Amino acid sequence: MTEKTDNDQGNVPSRQRKRFPDISSRAYEHPADRSALVALRKLTGFDTVFKALSGLLPERSLRLLFLSDSVRVSDAQFSHLNDMLRDACYILDLEKVPPMYVTQDPKPNAMCIGLDEPIIVVTTGLVELLDEEEMRAVVGHEVGHALSGHSVYRTILLFLTSLAVKVAWIPLGNVAIMAIVTALREWFRKSELSADRAGLLVGQDLQASMRGLMKIAGGNHLHEMNVDAFLAQADEYEKGGDLRDSVLKILNVLPRTHPFTTVRAAELKKWSETRDYQRIMDGHYPRRTEDKDASVTDSFRESAGHYAESVRTSKDPLMKLVGDIAGGAGDLAGDLGGKLRSRFGGGAPRGDDGTGGAEKGDAGGEGGRDSGGRTEG
Repeated sequence: MTEKTDNDQGNVPSRQRKRFPDISSRAYEHPADRSALVALRKLTGFDTVFKALSGLLPERSLRLLFLSDSVRVSDAQFSHLNDMLRDACYILDLEKVPPMYVTQDPKPNAMCIGLDEPIIVVTTGLVELLDEEEMRAVVGHEVGHALSGHSVYRTILLFLTSLAVKVAWIPLGNVAIMAIVTALREWFRKSELSADRAGLLVGQDLQASMRGLMKIAGGNHLHEMNVDAFLAQADEYEKGGDLRDSVLKILNVLPRTHPFTTVRAAELKKWSETRDYQRIMDGHYPRRTEDKDASVTDSFRESAGHYAESVRTSKDPLMKLVGDIAGGAGDLAGDLGGKLRSRFGGGAPRGDDGTGGAEKGDAGGEGGRDSGGRTEG
């Protein structure tokens, strides 16, 4: 446990919180974050764009912009935020404290950007909206981004989003850029789930994390909101509607850099109840010194397992259909083969036991299909 004494980074956390020396970002990274980043790196043209932009992006100009037109957090300015920043870096054992700026913007937001070194930026809207413990989780969220190395891809996403608008008139040029932007956004939405976990590790107050997400969704009206009801919205969102609603959900989320707030809250609460989270809190977690020995294959396997489990347990109509199709693919192939043989070869389709198997699968599972291939029910 941390104690309220001085260390080389300033005061340690204002209340007793556990510290995680040498913690690797692998400890809190969401499996979907890792797999989406792998998919992003495999995207045709991404390596070329990444290498080119790494040398061309005006990072020095970006730093000067915030230095000249925002307020740098320090002991003299926004000192309470400075304490939170040092606390977060101390808890996650991030040796170099990144510079942090407050910029005038009524919209609540925060980001971690930068290629060579990360910069954390929070808006006045966010500072005015959240209380101390809620803000501590947000600062921990951004420090988690820094520890994971997310700032590089976030910076490229911001640049490419701006560039896509400027070259929209060029035939095919915008299409190529938007393909990469879409992939970056898909990854970044997943990376937010990882950073939310880092914020919980720093704040170590699940209710504060929940309150912060509720405020981002509904403003500073906590007396009008309820955590359980807010989480119930996420459950209703996931399982509600039909296949048309599932498609609309996908279309709604594509332009966003962040997952929907209710979804983030539900994902974080679910993780807080896992054995993985408890093991971290007990001091058992991957170390950065072990990163070089980490198995890439194990990471892939974990990500694949996560997606399979997500599809299996999802209440979303489209995901349930995908699960039904995947789970019944073998039976479906056998049934179709039997029916084709019956129609074109004159023989009756046979089941595995040698008996007639024409009736098998005709009902179409839980939801029968009509003649147009649509799923009913």
